[in-house]
Amino acid sequence: MGASVWAALELSLTCISALSLISPAWFQSPTFSFGVLTYCSWPQGDSWNQSCGTFGSLDDIPDFAWKTAAALLLGGWLLLAFNAILLLSWALAPKELCLRMGSGRTLGMQAAAVTTTVVGLLVFPISLASPFAKEACGTSSVYRSGQCQLGWGYVTAILNAVLASLLPVIRWPSVIQVRGRPIHFASDMEKITVMPEGSK
Repeated sequence: MGASVWAALELSLTCISALSLISPAWFQSPTFSFGVLTYCSWPQGDSWNQSCGTFGSLDDIPDFAWKTAAALLLGGWLLLAFNAILLLSWALAPKELCLRMGSGRTLGMQAAAVTTTVVGLLVFPISLASPFAKEACGTSSVYRSGQCQLGWGYVTAILNAVLASLLPVIRWPSVIQVRGRPIHFASDMEKITVMPEGSK
């Protein structure tokens, strides 16, 4: 696939990641829901009449594990966004200027973004033991949501992390053996390199 397809996929993942980060529906009860950066409450049985708030800074977030998860998830999103911008610039730049795109750098940045995001996703449920979460979810504790249910924001973030981790695997250059000669296919370079039989 061309660099433009990878850039489009990366931009899509970045937008989905941003949507899940600002979502207040990571954990939700019948009258309250909260996410990494936002929370909402509503009267019983009237979810259309919501009042929502935002944690303006890390200092406003009520628990240390929550702050750590927010910092990690924001860091992962920034790495993903920077990687998407880098891929987009390579896709739009003239081929003469980008004879060899730094696929190693983008793969490394993608791996760092996925790792940071996954660690943030694993740390966030520790905050279910915080007084804020206990007030919303009743008998919640570390990795136990009590009366709250898993919301679409958290599920979306997990799926996004899985898809982002698969992109580098799919993009990795492949080698095919043809009559004793290895042929290297690298989609970002858009050319085929045929190696002599004796070389490895």
